[in-house]
Amino acid sequence: MFFKYIPSFYLGWNLGSNDSANVFGPQVNSGIIRYWNAVILTSIFLFAGALIEGRKGFTTISGISKIDLNGVIIISLSTGLVVNLMSYLGLPVSVTQGIIGSIIGISILTGNPVDYTNLIKIFISWIINPFSAAIIAFILYQILALIWRIRSKNLLTLNITIKWLSIFIGCYAAYSLGANNLANVTGTLVGAGIMSPFMASVFGGISISVGVLTYSRKVMYTIGKRIAPLEPLSTMVVVLSEAVTLHIFTAVGVPISSSQAIVGAVVGAGLVKGIGSLNRKTLIIIPIGWVSTIAGSGIMACILEIITRIWRN
Repeated sequence: MFFKYIPSFYLGWNLGSNDSANVFGPQVNSGIIRYWNAVILTSIFLFAGALIEGRKGFTTISGISKIDLNGVIIISLSTGLVVNLMSYLGLPVSVTQGIIGSIIGISILTGNPVDYTNLIKIFISWIINPFSAAIIAFILYQILALIWRIRSKNLLTLNITIKWLSIFIGCYAAYSLGANNLANVTGTLVGAGIMSPFMASVFGGISISVGVLTYSRKVMYTIGKRIAPLEPLSTMVVVLSEAVTLHIFTAVGVPISSSQAIVGAVVGAGLVKGIGSLNRKTLIIIPIGWVSTIAGSGIMACILEIITRIWRN
């Protein structure tokens, strides 16, 4: 019976491998922390966030549509396959969008009713998410830069302070990621009555942590370097803005995309230096990846459902 959990574990693995870049990618690429130190810290604090606050998003995800065991397996597998592809391509994508795309796809095919109130709430969060992260980053950067210019005349002391603050903030961001995104991995399991909220928190937290430890290096490069060059202060601001945004949405029980939050934060910090500092090509490619994740996961879910029906017959 353990096999029924493998697709959800695979999805969690993919979430960890893709979204861990949003926690320590900027710090790794700016030389603040080594890659392996980053992934170990990410795994620890991500698991803590999943265990302590992860269940807050279960109702939102499980309430979109009534899904049985077969649907849970198909949704997890289809989303996992699409996110795996995006990770291979080095694109930071939204597992939340993949899950929603898969749920919508299989619900349309099976004729299950969809709770559009929940769905609209999630869609609105997708719009608010990157813009709120960008605004927070833009404001934070200017405030912190001013404080540091006034209070710290010793460049070495300044850099050391920023380094350690960035690491602490990365740990907080990992916690927020686990708390907010756990529902994407095991929310459907809870909704289908397959797992209790506590077991879903433990199972999901472990699966995401394994993804962080085994396959996260490639996407870290995209987040850390390809959108905009980040010096230590920008790095700290970007990760803090993402973490705050994730935690705010966790409090209201809405799983959001950490990829959208981090991209919005990088843009917000980059705008302080001028729009010319942003890599516009990457900023076009990444949203294409987001849209492709929704559509691809929905189509993949439908294909797997059709294959399952043929196999049964």
